[in-house]
Amino acid sequence: MRQVAIYGKGGIGKSTTTQNTVAALAEAGKQVMVVGCDPKADSTRLLLGGLCQKTVLDTLRDEGDDIELDAILKAGFRNTRCVESGGPEPGVGCAGRGIITSINMLESLGAYTPDLDYVFYDVLGDVVCGGFAMPIREGKAEEIYIVASGELMALYAANNISKGIKKYATSGKVRLGGIICNSRKVDNELSLLQAFAEELGSQLIHFVPRDNVVQRAEIHKKTVIDFEPEAGQAAEYRKLAAAIDGNEMFVVPKPMTQDRLEELMMQHGFLDAIA
Repeated sequence: MRQVAIYGKGGIGKSTTTQNTVAALAEAGKQVMVVGCDPKADSTRLLLGGLCQKTVLDTLRDEGDDIELDAILKAGFRNTRCVESGGPEPGVGCAGRGIITSINMLESLGAYTPDLDYVFYDVLGDVVCGGFAMPIREGKAEEIYIVASGELMALYAANNISKGIKKYATSGKVRLGGIICNSRKVDNELSLLQAFAEELGSQLIHFVPRDNVVQRAEIHKKTVIDFEPEAGQAAEYRKLAAAIDGNEMFVVPKPMTQDRLEELMMQHGFLDAIA
């Protein structure tokens, strides 16, 4: 069983990319569980056809500790197993607690079955501290993929996440599997992301082009794989899923300084273009 965590700047399209990748893996016959690690609880919505799944923390609050696995785990597209950690009541407690509680609960209820090929953790934004770092801090996820784009703040966040991976790699098996570019159609985006990944000592695992079919599928509460399986974008997600499935390059990243990051962007004409 491969345990994968997906990180990235908030709003970069991380949850959409994760769900479409999972759908492609499930379509290919893989057994996959998705654990949503965002208090918004939107990490499985497209796999479940828009169902607002009751979160682990809400279930525990309403029903107490004595719950069954089917109370927190729902079957989605192609029998993907979907869980949402949830978060505390607004203004109360630490949202990272939901991740810790969920993973412990799933383990105690026997959710990590031998037939699982993958567990994906879709983690909130670019937060790599506290409870949100648990998938890597506790060795639950050994493969990390970072969703980014050719925008400065997306790369800043990816570089920052790489610092967190490097920190936890010294005491565990966590490694960076690659950068996923969720394109925003900025200038020289492909070459910039390739150079950025290389600078980290990693790889650009796939470049996902921008296509409005993604938004149309989301309106219909589906992944692109489910909504329009013959679309070119569906083929791109299948390529990404295949690249992850066949990946053998896992590294301890080499984060760069802020000055070096800006220098890299200037070399690719990005900062000149917005100056």
